Amino acid sequence: MTFARRRGRQRTVLATSGLVAALALTATACGGSGSHTANGAADAAASRSAGSADGKVQVPAGLADKLKKHGIDVSQWENGGWKNWDKSKWLRDAKDFVNPVIKGLWKPDRMQSAQEANKTVSTKDASAGQGMSDPDPRPVQAQAEKTPYHEHSAPVGKVFFDSPRGPMVCSGTVIKDVNHPGKSNLVWTAGHCVHAGRDGGWYRNIAFVPSYNDNGDSAAQMRTAGAAEAAPYGTWWADWVSTSNEWIQRGAEVGNDGSPYDYSILHVKPENGSGKSLEETVGAALGVDFSAPQANQVAEMGAWGYPAAPPYDGLKMFKCLDRPGRLSMGPALPNMYRIGCSMTGGSSGGGWFRVVNGKTVLVSNTSIGPADHSWLAGPPLGQEAQAVYENMSRKYGGQ
Repeated sequence: MTFARRRGRQRTVLATSGLVAALALTATACGGSGSHTANGAADAAASRSAGSADGKVQVPAGLADKLKKHGIDVSQWENGGWKNWDKSKWLRDAKDFVNPVIKGLWKPDRMQSAQEANKTVSTKDASAGQGMSDPDPRPVQAQAEKTPYHEHSAPVGKVFFDSPRGPMVCSGTVIKDVNHPGKSNLVWTAGHCVHAGRDGGWYRNIAFVPSYNDNGDSAAQMRTAGAAEAAPYGTWWADWVSTSNEWIQRGAEVGNDGSPYDYSILHVKPENGSGKSLEETVGAALGVDFSAPQANQVAEMGAWGYPAAPPYDGLKMFKCLDRPGRLSMGPALPNMYRIGCSMTGGSSGGGWFRVVNGKTVLVSNTSIGPADHSWLAGPPLGQEAQAVYENMSRKYGGQ
């Protein structure tokens, strides 16, 4: 696949015969929000966040009342009230998601301070599906993406959020919105980048920055960089989020039986109120392949993302290309995809791509990897994931 520039800084995706000819796509794990019911019907729900005329944070009255019942004073949110991570006030249910825009919160220096969401899998977890997993893949060294990213890569960026541990970072990809062609505001990432899983709730101040550090500047250069260098297409806040019920109910700090459902979709809006959609702004979006092909049916997959744990620093986009194998987390669970890749935490949530009928599509996202960073694994995207996506597009895509 090939990505070419059009209309100034915008870009489009040009299909070719193979993934190698296209841009190398990389990813690392990070979470999500929203939910769907056990029968597969989507129930992804989040609240709309809106700014008032005086710039103060506002949420719909109905949601503000719900938060008040949880002991949360929304009027204090912008002034640091969001830092209260009392477990009794850490909202868990999809219907309680709230992410009011706090203008100027994600400044370049705060973005750089964000820590990777390093999600590993233990030997015990990896052996849960012993006999159904393929052998560990050969090591693949991640390759730096060419700059500027908006000319050479798919519409990949960084997902920032706040957790009880402080500012955190993942990766994400702009995806198409089937019900709003050409005007998508949807971003695909990992469930663990937006929701803590069974032991927690929604993370806060979730925002997406497409083509972060577009020119691949060094740490020294970024110390004096302005917002235009760090966020060339602006900062986009999530006002709705969806993830799987399986992630909310089973997800954990390390890989477990929630990992095959570790995906999320963000619906975003620009911090500065631009009238254009995310897709129109960046000039590209990828379709999503929900056919969940078996690993042995795919010759090559590519993962893209911004690894942030050593030896990487989170400033640059990397990619890995490999033939996928199977990773089983248990006999009753769908097999995950696994490729050799040296990317570390921070690449979580980054898209995995393959070529279908001459077009590059998103087929998974980075979820877990081992402590030695020799491979990455991502969930298959089947009917459950498609239900979450369709519900998000139908209910919130046009907002």
